[in-house]
Amino acid sequence: MPLSLRMAMLIAASAGTSCLLTSCRSTAAAVADLPTVPTATVRPANLTNELVLTAEFTPYQDVDVMAKVAGYVKNIKVDIGDHVREGDLLATLEVPELQDERAKATAGLAAAQANIITARSAVKRAEASANIAHLSFQRIQDVATKQPGLVPKQEVDVAQAHDLEAAAQLASVQSALQSAEQAKLEADSERSRADAMLQYATIRAPFAGVITKRYANTGSMIQAGISSQTQAMPVVRLAQNNLLRLTLPVPMSAVPDIHNGDTVNVNVTTLGRTFPGNITRFTDSLQTSTRTMDTEVDVPNRDGTLVPGMYAEVHLHLATHTNVLSVPVDAVEGLGTTVQHVYAVRGGQLHLVKVTIGLQTATRVEILDGVQSGDQVVVGRHSGLADGEKVTSRTASYESDTNSHS
Repeated sequence: MPLSLRMAMLIAASAGTSCLLTSCRSTAAAVADLPTVPTATVRPANLTNELVLTAEFTPYQDVDVMAKVAGYVKNIKVDIGDHVREGDLLATLEVPELQDERAKATAGLAAAQANIITARSAVKRAEASANIAHLSFQRIQDVATKQPGLVPKQEVDVAQAHDLEAAAQLASVQSALQSAEQAKLEADSERSRADAMLQYATIRAPFAGVITKRYANTGSMIQAGISSQTQAMPVVRLAQNNLLRLTLPVPMSAVPDIHNGDTVNVNVTTLGRTFPGNITRFTDSLQTSTRTMDTEVDVPNRDGTLVPGMYAEVHLHLATHTNVLSVPVDAVEGLGTTVQHVYAVRGGQLHLVKVTIGLQTATRVEILDGVQSGDQVVVGRHSGLADGEKVTSRTASYESDTNSHS
């Protein structure tokens, strides 16, 4: 091969190699200039929407035990911290005037019973007199009818008058008997009232609980509970602590998921324990100032571990969706609005995809429509991104999570 031809081929080969290197460097530079976006994989997950609210334990019932009648404390049987059962004696009042009223009512009842006996005797006498007068009139009238002129008309009229008079007397004593019976009913009522008022002098526990405060001592003057609050003084304060209440301000967004009977977890951080509770009642209306609904949770406290006034964290399980497609919360644009989008990376290019979301937790969002399992979506800030833009992607650090709980 001539030298000139060989030199020409070497020059040509050298030129071709130089062109290839230039092309490779240009491609690498172009890839390096593309923006890098963090991505996450659309994948199934178990989503649980849980709301945590803080509340303070209060007794299921908490009342000041008042006296129905005024009097002096004769004796008081309980003190702070004592546990009582329903109906247990708490205190006894000394009310002499009630004893007098009961004695008076007893005497009135005895008098009414005696009047009934007298009235019944009068009725029997009147019935006998009425029967005799009526028989006499009937006999004279029969003779006058069968033998006219034998009996003077005046005697017939007198006999008839005696008959009518006896009947009227009988009606009068019968009315007196009814009046005596009504008087006995009134005396019975007055006696029952006196007994009831006297029973009010004995103060008993309205329900089972613990004495949390003692207001009175032996000899204290107790005003009737129906008096003004500035004058009436309670005897003791009684709280039912074997069942406690928690009142939760549930936000408007969670109201549809509140149902009576739902079980909740009650975490008491000071004790390091979690107790079961149940939603038992709610107001079914929102407070306009806070846009929250008061919801009560009952927590059993049979062993007395919990004390009113303790704070607790209540975990409300609002919804649970298992094995549903989901993406991180920061992958979805427009949360809280009517239209939501994600940026899907396909073939190194961004695609703005409209999605339909379902359950939302603190970290992930359920995807009902728009993307499929395995798709890569951009997470984090979306500013500066455009549909159709070429990008390079890298997996976000939290992509390894498998489940999400709010």
